[in-house]
Amino acid sequence: MEQPPLAYCRRCGHKMTQAEIGGRLRLVCPECGFVLYRNPVPGVGLLVEMEGGLVLIRRGGSHGKGRWALPAGFIEADESIEAAAIRECQEETGLDVELLEMFGVDSFPEGPIQSGIIIFYRARPVGGSLQAGDDAEEAHIFAPESLPSDVAFRTHRAVLTRWAAARGVIPPFAVSPGEVYPLAQGLLIRRANIDDEAAILKLLPFVPANQEMSAQQLYAAGLRFRETPALDVLVADWHGEVVAFLALCFVPTLTNLRAWIDDVAVSPSHRRQGIGRALVEAAVQRASRRGVTHLFLDTSRSNPDTLEFYRACGFEDGGIAPLHIR
Repeated sequence: MEQPPLAYCRRCGHKMTQAEIGGRLRLVCPECGFVLYRNPVPGVGLLVEMEGGLVLIRRGGSHGKGRWALPAGFIEADESIEAAAIRECQEETGLDVELLEMFGVDSFPEGPIQSGIIIFYRARPVGGSLQAGDDAEEAHIFAPESLPSDVAFRTHRAVLTRWAAARGVIPPFAVSPGEVYPLAQGLLIRRANIDDEAAILKLLPFVPANQEMSAQQLYAAGLRFRETPALDVLVADWHGEVVAFLALCFVPTLTNLRAWIDDVAVSPSHRRQGIGRALVEAAVQRASRRGVTHLFLDTSRSNPDTLEFYRACGFEDGGIAPLHIR
Protein backbone atom coordinates (compact mmCIF):
# COMPACT_ATOMS: atom_id res chain seq x y z
CA MET A 1 0.00 0.00 0.00
CA GLU A 2 1.43 3.42 -0.98
CA GLN A 3 2.25 5.75 1.85
CA PRO A 4 1.28 9.43 1.48
CA PRO A 5 4.21 11.59 0.36
CA LEU A 6 6.02 13.51 3.07
CA ALA A 7 5.64 17.26 2.56
CA TYR A 8 8.86 18.29 4.34
CA CYS A 9 12.41 16.92 4.53
CA ARG A 10 13.04 14.84 7.63
CA ARG A 11 16.65 16.06 7.63
CA CYS A 12 16.41 19.86 7.23
CA GLY A 13 12.66 20.59 7.19
CA HIS A 14 12.59 22.07 3.68
CA LYS A 15 9.61 21.34 1.44
CA MET A 16 10.31 18.30 -0.75
CA THR A 17 9.74 17.89 -4.47
CA GLN A 18 9.58 14.90 -6.81
CA ALA A 19 12.37 13.86 -9.16
CA GLU A 20 13.20 10.76 -11.18
CA ILE A 21 16.08 8.86 -9.56
CA GLY A 22 17.01 5.33 -10.49
CA GLY A 23 14.07 5.02 -12.85
CA ARG A 24 11.46 5.95 -10.23
CA LEU A 25 9.78 9.12 -9.02
CA ARG A 26 11.07 9.84 -5.53
CA LEU A 27 10.73 12.63 -3.01
CA VAL A 28 13.86 14.80 -3.00
CA CYS A 29 14.86 17.79 -0.89
CA PRO A 30 16.06 20.62 -3.17
CA GLU A 31 17.81 22.25 -0.21
CA CYS A 32 20.03 19.46 1.22
CA GLY A 33 19.66 16.74 -1.43
CA PHE A 34 18.06 14.14 0.85
CA VAL A 35 16.25 11.41 -1.12
CA LEU A 36 13.40 9.47 0.49
CA TYR A 37 13.72 5.79 -0.42
CA ARG A 38 10.69 3.71 0.58
CA ASN A 39 12.26 0.37 1.37
CA PRO A 40 10.44 -2.76 2.57
CA VAL A 41 10.31 -3.38 6.31
CA PRO A 42 11.45 -6.76 7.74
CA GLY A 43 9.13 -9.03 9.68
CA VAL A 44 9.12 -12.52 11.20
CA GLY A 45 6.56 -15.33 11.40
CA LEU A 46 6.49 -18.50 13.51
CA LEU A 47 5.32 -22.01 12.67
CA VAL A 48 5.09 -23.31 16.24
CA GLU A 49 4.68 -27.09 16.13
CA MET A 50 2.81 -28.34 19.19
CA GLU A 51 0.93 -31.57 19.99
CA GLY A 52 1.17 -32.73 16.39
CA GLY A 53 -0.27 -29.51 14.98
CA LEU A 54 0.48 -25.85 14.47
CA VAL A 55 -0.35 -22.81 16.62
CA LEU A 56 -2.41 -20.11 14.92
CA ILE A 57 -3.90 -16.94 16.38
CA ARG A 58 -7.16 -15.19 15.55
CA ARG A 59 -6.22 -11.60 14.86
CA GLY A 60 -7.73 -8.77 16.84
CA GLY A 61 -5.92 -5.89 15.16
CA SER A 62 -7.23 -3.70 12.39
CA HIS A 63 -5.58 -5.72 9.62
CA GLY A 64 -7.12 -9.15 9.18
CA LYS A 65 -9.30 -8.77 12.25
CA GLY A 66 -11.18 -11.95 13.13
CA ARG A 67 -9.14 -14.10 10.71
CA TRP A 68 -6.47 -16.68 11.51
CA ALA A 69 -2.74 -16.10 11.10
CA LEU A 70 0.63 -17.31 12.28
CA PRO A 71 2.21 -15.47 15.20
CA ALA A 72 4.12 -12.70 13.41
CA GLY A 73 5.25 -9.12 13.59
CA PHE A 74 7.85 -6.55 12.63
CA ILE A 75 11.45 -6.51 13.83
CA GLU A 76 12.46 -3.69 16.16
CA ALA A 77 15.52 -1.60 15.26
CA ASP A 78 17.62 -3.02 18.12
CA GLU A 79 16.62 -6.70 17.64
CA SER A 80 18.08 -9.63 15.78
CA ILE A 81 15.70 -11.64 13.58
CA GLU A 82 15.78 -14.50 16.07
CA ALA A 83 15.08 -12.28 19.10
CA ALA A 84 12.14 -10.67 17.31
CA ALA A 85 10.67 -14.08 16.43
CA ILE A 86 10.87 -15.31 20.03
CA ARG A 87 9.42 -12.04 21.38
CA GLU A 88 6.50 -11.92 18.93
CA CYS A 89 5.57 -15.51 19.70
CA GLN A 90 5.63 -14.94 23.45
CA GLU A 91 3.53 -11.76 23.14
CA GLU A 92 0.86 -13.31 20.93
CA THR A 93 0.66 -16.91 22.21
CA GLY A 94 2.15 -16.90 25.73
CA LEU A 95 4.67 -19.54 24.61
CA ASP A 96 8.43 -19.43 25.03
CA VAL A 97 9.90 -21.15 21.98
CA GLU A 98 13.12 -22.56 20.60
CA LEU A 99 13.76 -21.83 16.92
CA LEU A 100 14.39 -25.02 14.94
CA GLU A 101 15.19 -23.75 11.46
CA MET A 102 14.42 -21.06 8.94
CA PHE A 103 11.47 -22.32 6.90
CA GLY A 104 11.09 -19.68 4.21
CA VAL A 105 11.43 -16.08 3.07
CA ASP A 106 8.71 -14.16 1.25
CA SER A 107 7.90 -10.57 0.29
CA PHE A 108 4.65 -8.65 0.50
CA PRO A 109 4.85 -5.56 -1.73
CA GLU A 110 1.04 -5.39 -1.48
CA GLY A 111 1.05 -4.56 2.24
CA PRO A 112 -1.30 -4.69 4.21
CA ILE A 113 0.37 -1.68 5.86
CA GLN A 114 3.47 -1.21 3.72
CA SER A 115 5.85 -3.24 1.60
CA GLY A 116 7.86 -5.79 3.54
CA ILE A 117 9.87 -9.01 3.71
CA ILE A 118 8.92 -11.79 6.11
CA ILE A 119 11.20 -14.55 7.41
CA PHE A 120 9.51 -17.68 8.73
CA TYR A 121 10.93 -20.05 11.36
CA ARG A 122 9.83 -23.44 12.57
CA ALA A 123 9.79 -23.52 16.36
CA ARG A 124 8.78 -25.66 19.34
CA PRO A 125 7.57 -24.62 22.81
CA VAL A 126 10.04 -24.79 25.69
CA GLY A 127 7.94 -22.97 28.30
CA GLY A 128 4.93 -20.77 28.97
CA SER A 129 1.31 -21.73 28.35
CA LEU A 130 -0.82 -21.25 25.25
CA GLN A 131 -3.04 -18.18 25.64
CA ALA A 132 -3.93 -15.29 23.35
CA GLY A 133 -2.11 -12.05 24.03
CA ASP A 134 -1.16 -8.69 22.52
CA ASP A 135 -3.50 -8.14 19.52
CA ALA A 136 -4.64 -11.79 19.32
CA GLU A 137 -8.24 -12.68 20.22
CA GLU A 138 -7.65 -16.44 20.37
CA ALA A 139 -4.80 -18.97 20.12
CA HIS A 140 -5.44 -22.52 18.98
CA ILE A 141 -3.59 -25.66 17.83
CA PHE A 142 -4.67 -26.93 14.40
CA ALA A 143 -3.84 -30.39 13.07
CA PRO A 144 -2.41 -30.40 9.50
CA GLU A 145 -5.70 -31.74 8.09
CA SER A 146 -7.77 -29.20 10.04
CA LEU A 147 -6.16 -25.89 9.13
CA PRO A 148 -8.78 -23.13 8.91
CA SER A 149 -9.78 -21.78 5.50
CA ASP A 150 -9.90 -18.17 6.70
CA VAL A 151 -6.17 -17.29 6.88
CA ALA A 152 -5.52 -13.56 6.74
CA PHE A 153 -2.36 -13.02 4.72
CA ARG A 154 -1.05 -14.35 1.40
CA THR A 155 2.44 -15.02 2.75
CA HIS A 156 1.00 -16.99 5.67
CA ARG A 157 -1.18 -19.05 3.32
CA ALA A 158 1.87 -19.79 1.15
CA VAL A 159 4.10 -21.04 3.98
CA LEU A 160 1.22 -22.98 5.57
CA THR A 161 0.62 -24.67 2.22
CA ARG A 162 4.26 -25.82 2.15
CA TRP A 163 4.12 -27.02 5.75
CA ALA A 164 0.89 -28.96 5.20
CA ALA A 165 1.95 -30.37 1.82
CA ALA A 166 5.07 -31.84 3.44
CA ARG A 167 2.64 -33.79 5.65
CA GLY A 168 0.54 -35.00 2.74
CA VAL A 169 -2.29 -32.48 3.24
CA ILE A 170 -3.70 -29.88 0.85
CA PRO A 171 -5.08 -27.02 2.99
CA PRO A 172 -8.49 -25.51 2.25
CA PHE A 173 -7.31 -22.04 1.28
CA ALA A 174 -9.27 -20.25 -1.43
CA VAL A 175 -6.31 -18.87 -3.40
CA SER A 176 -6.14 -17.27 -6.81
CA PRO A 177 -3.79 -18.66 -9.49
CA GLY A 178 -0.17 -17.72 -8.89
CA GLU A 179 -0.82 -16.60 -5.32
CA VAL A 180 1.06 -19.42 -3.59
CA TYR A 181 3.70 -21.91 -4.59
CA PRO A 182 2.70 -25.29 -3.16
CA LEU A 183 4.87 -28.29 -3.93
CA ALA A 184 2.82 -30.27 -6.41
CA GLN A 185 2.01 -33.91 -5.87
CA GLY A 186 4.84 -35.98 -7.31
CA LEU A 187 7.52 -33.31 -6.80
CA LEU A 188 10.40 -34.23 -4.51
CA ILE A 189 13.38 -32.10 -3.48
CA ARG A 190 16.31 -34.42 -2.72
CA ARG A 191 20.10 -34.69 -2.81
CA ALA A 192 21.51 -35.59 -6.20
CA ASN A 193 23.10 -38.98 -6.79
CA ILE A 194 25.54 -40.15 -9.46
CA ASP A 195 22.69 -41.24 -11.75
CA ASP A 196 21.51 -37.59 -11.96
CA GLU A 197 24.72 -36.32 -13.60
CA ALA A 198 23.46 -36.35 -17.21
CA ALA A 199 20.22 -34.55 -16.30
CA ILE A 200 22.10 -31.89 -14.31
CA LEU A 201 24.58 -31.23 -17.13
CA LYS A 202 21.64 -30.92 -19.55
CA LEU A 203 20.07 -28.27 -17.31
CA LEU A 204 23.31 -26.36 -16.64
CA PRO A 205 23.18 -24.20 -19.83
CA PHE A 206 19.78 -22.83 -18.73
CA VAL A 207 21.67 -20.73 -16.16
CA PRO A 208 22.08 -17.34 -17.95
CA ALA A 209 25.85 -17.19 -17.34
CA ASN A 210 26.32 -20.74 -18.70
CA GLN A 211 24.56 -20.42 -22.04
CA GLU A 212 27.80 -20.60 -24.05
CA MET A 213 29.38 -23.54 -22.21
CA SER A 214 31.58 -25.71 -24.39
CA ALA A 215 31.66 -29.51 -24.34
CA GLN A 216 34.97 -29.32 -22.47
CA GLN A 217 33.47 -27.06 -19.80
CA LEU A 218 30.50 -29.40 -19.39
CA TYR A 219 32.91 -32.32 -19.00
CA ALA A 220 34.80 -30.41 -16.28
CA ALA A 221 31.50 -29.62 -14.52
CA GLY A 222 30.72 -33.35 -14.50
CA LEU A 223 34.08 -34.09 -12.88
CA ARG A 224 33.43 -31.49 -10.17
CA PHE A 225 29.96 -32.95 -9.56
CA ARG A 226 31.50 -36.38 -8.96
CA GLU A 227 34.69 -35.43 -7.14
CA THR A 228 34.12 -32.25 -5.04
CA PRO A 229 33.19 -33.19 -1.44
CA ALA A 230 32.29 -29.57 -0.51
CA LEU A 231 29.64 -29.48 -3.25
CA ASP A 232 26.07 -30.40 -2.28
CA VAL A 233 23.67 -30.61 -5.24
CA LEU A 234 19.89 -30.64 -4.67
CA VAL A 235 17.51 -31.70 -7.44
CA ALA A 236 13.79 -31.32 -8.04
CA ASP A 237 12.48 -34.74 -9.02
CA TRP A 238 9.18 -34.64 -10.90
CA HIS A 239 7.74 -38.16 -11.10
CA GLY A 240 11.25 -39.57 -11.54
CA GLU A 241 12.49 -36.84 -13.92
CA VAL A 242 15.05 -34.26 -12.75
CA VAL A 243 13.57 -30.90 -13.81
CA ALA A 244 15.74 -28.51 -11.76
CA PHE A 245 18.84 -28.40 -9.60
CA LEU A 246 20.73 -26.15 -7.18
CA ALA A 247 24.45 -26.35 -6.39
CA LEU A 248 25.37 -25.52 -2.79
CA CYS A 249 29.02 -25.13 -1.71
CA PHE A 250 30.17 -25.13 1.92
CA VAL A 251 33.18 -22.98 2.83
CA PRO A 252 34.73 -23.28 6.33
CA THR A 253 36.36 -20.17 7.81
CA LEU A 254 38.36 -19.75 11.01
CA THR A 255 35.24 -18.73 12.93
CA ASN A 256 32.25 -20.41 11.26
CA LEU A 257 30.86 -22.24 8.25
CA ARG A 258 29.43 -20.37 5.28
CA ALA A 259 27.59 -21.58 2.21
CA TRP A 260 27.41 -20.43 -1.40
CA ILE A 261 24.66 -21.01 -3.96
CA ASP A 262 26.56 -21.41 -7.23
CA ASP A 263 23.91 -22.30 -9.79
CA VAL A 264 20.12 -22.68 -9.91
CA ALA A 265 18.57 -24.06 -13.08
CA VAL A 266 14.96 -24.97 -13.85
CA SER A 267 13.76 -26.63 -17.04
CA PRO A 268 11.81 -24.06 -19.15
CA SER A 269 8.76 -26.33 -19.17
CA HIS A 270 8.62 -26.29 -15.36
CA ARG A 271 9.20 -22.63 -14.60
CA ARG A 272 6.72 -20.37 -12.75
CA GLN A 273 5.66 -23.30 -10.58
CA GLY A 274 7.61 -22.43 -7.42
CA ILE A 275 10.28 -25.10 -8.01
CA GLY A 276 13.21 -22.68 -7.93
CA ARG A 277 11.99 -21.14 -4.70
CA ALA A 278 11.48 -24.60 -3.18
CA LEU A 279 15.11 -25.44 -4.04
CA VAL A 280 16.39 -22.22 -2.45
CA GLU A 281 14.34 -22.85 0.70
CA ALA A 282 15.66 -26.44 0.85
CA ALA A 283 19.20 -25.04 0.53
CA VAL A 284 18.55 -22.57 3.37
CA GLN A 285 17.24 -25.36 5.60
CA ARG A 286 20.18 -27.64 4.71
CA ALA A 287 22.71 -24.88 5.40
CA SER A 288 21.00 -23.96 8.67
CA ARG A 289 21.11 -27.57 9.91
CA ARG A 290 24.88 -27.58 9.33
CA GLY A 291 25.33 -24.43 11.42
CA VAL A 292 25.84 -22.00 8.52
CA THR A 293 25.33 -18.34 9.48
CA HIS A 294 25.27 -16.71 6.02
CA LEU A 295 24.27 -17.95 2.58
CA PHE A 296 25.76 -16.13 -0.43
CA LEU A 297 25.18 -15.97 -4.17
CA ASP A 298 26.57 -13.89 -7.03
CA THR A 299 23.69 -11.89 -8.52
CA SER A 300 25.95 -10.11 -11.03
CA ARG A 301 25.57 -13.05 -13.42
CA SER A 302 21.78 -12.91 -13.39
CA ASN A 303 19.33 -11.65 -15.99
CA PRO A 304 16.34 -9.47 -14.94
CA ASP A 305 14.00 -12.44 -14.43
CA THR A 306 16.54 -14.25 -12.28
CA LEU A 307 17.23 -11.10 -10.25
CA GLU A 308 13.51 -10.76 -9.56
CA PHE A 309 13.45 -14.37 -8.38
CA TYR A 310 16.41 -13.84 -6.03
CA ARG A 311 14.81 -10.68 -4.60
CA ALA A 312 11.66 -12.68 -3.83
CA CYS A 313 13.84 -15.20 -1.97
CA GLY A 314 15.28 -12.42 0.22
CA PHE A 315 18.65 -11.79 -1.43
CA GLU A 316 19.94 -8.29 -2.17
CA ASP A 317 20.92 -6.88 -5.58
CA GLY A 318 24.40 -6.05 -6.75
CA GLY A 319 27.23 -8.55 -6.83
CA ILE A 320 27.62 -10.82 -3.83
CA ALA A 321 24.26 -11.03 -2.05
CA PRO A 322 24.19 -12.40 1.52
CA LEU A 323 21.21 -13.89 3.32
CA HIS A 324 21.54 -14.06 7.13
CA ILE A 325 20.04 -17.35 8.29
CA ARG A 326 21.11 -17.79 11.92
